[in-house]
Amino acid sequence: MNFHEVRFPASLSFGSVGGPERRTDIVTLANGFEERNTPWAHSRRRYDAGLGMRSLDDIQTLIAFFEARQGQMSGFRWKDWSDYKSCAATAEFDKGDQVIGQGDGVTTEFQLVKIYASGGVSYVRPIVKPVLGTVKIGLDQDEAREGVDFEVDLNSGLIQFVVPPSEGVDVTAGFEFDVPVRFDTDRIQVSVASFQAGDVPNVPVVEVRV
Repeated sequence: MNFHEVRFPASLSFGSVGGPERRTDIVTLANGFEERNTPWAHSRRRYDAGLGMRSLDDIQTLIAFFEARQGQMSGFRWKDWSDYKSCAATAEFDKGDQVIGQGDGVTTEFQLVKIYASGGVSYVRPIVKPVLGTVKIGLDQDEAREGVDFEVDLNSGLIQFVVPPSEGVDVTAGFEFDVPVRFDTDRIQVSVASFQAGDVPNVPVVEVRV
């Protein structure tokens, strides 16, 4: 799959509308009860990039980015301003934000994840596009050193330790991350006159599996 490790301009994604979607198959039985099932293990996010456009210069930046990706052909990184950190939106991320695994003295590779919990139920979201220079890793109370104790694969979100964490040690992480997406259209239509009057183009963006 074509994927360009470049982020859609964050200043343009700010103000966009979007969020996660789920797919649920619902069958209503003859007695009125329902059977619900989902074929998706993970949610998929959708956004409208057009709402972040504020000037004709923004439109030109959008068109240049769109043309470089060849429309829907190549994926790219997207900053979801409502959910881009391992911690709460108003907090600073820290090495102890998310538990990503537990050492067993053998395993050296761990996947970055973010856990969403509510009402005693949780969803574990794999994080595959961490942001360069933001990943902090903790081993119980100690902070590991990137480039010395571990390496980060920015293309997959995998953490590779030089020495496997000891048995029973909690491996934790704090980080910022992007969402892997692509344009969900092969066409951008802009009317200069209507844009100056306050209209904006519709530029759908959808998350991709990588």
